[in-house]
Amino acid sequence: MDKSSTPPSRWRSPLGIFMGIAGLVGVYYIVTEHLTHVTQAVPYLFLLACPLMHLFGHHHEHQHQHGKDDEK
Repeated sequence: MDKSSTPPSRWRSPLGIFMGIAGLVGVYYIVTEHLTHVTQAVPYLFLLACPLMHLFGHHHEHQHQHGKDDEK
């Protein structure tokens, strides 16, 4: 009873191994079968990401400006 027993890692269990293999098979399927679709959509995804990056990327900058206005 001196040793503390730790539960086995989630990835070392039979279910974890199965899920890992199933995930790898799924990624392989997506890459081999849908790569052309994804590459065709990349320009549109980039154009959709630009406004989101602009909105969320400037959020921290506005917080710093509020601190400067309070000091005046």
